[in-house]
Amino acid sequence: MPPEQILPSLRQRVQERAKGICEYCRAPDNFASSFFHCDHIIPRKVGGKNTLDNLAWSCVWCNSTKHTKTHARDPQTGLRVPFFNPRLQNWKRHFRWSENSSLIIGQTRTGRATVEALKMNRLELVNLRRALRKSGEYSPNND
Repeated sequence: MPPEQILPSLRQRVQERAKGICEYCRAPDNFASSFFHCDHIIPRKVGGKNTLDNLAWSCVWCNSTKHTKTHARDPQTGLRVPFFNPRLQNWKRHFRWSENSSLIIGQTRTGRATVEALKMNRLELVNLRRALRKSGEYSPNND
């Protein structure tokens, strides 16, 4: 049986709730070169549903890197911890911006593991953050 599709109306609600920003790396969808996805926080493979409380607005990179994984290793402690859950956790508790707002820094085990596993500071995204900040188009600290 094929997987249940996410209805366009639900997809729109997920995007609106996220204000058009990836709920992991904070990339804005209006500057993306590919479509954003509704990420299943708890993957369908392990019982996650197509419900508003299990969906996060995600850039294609974070979505495809996370895929069906739910945990990653904290690079500091080596412990295997759950990924950041944007429905249950506060982004600012687990992450902060570097002084120049170009890097996301994990502040907790979950934050560090998520930054590392999803490659939230990949070069092209850091360059996009710098360019958008310089042009005045986007300020990540206003999230």
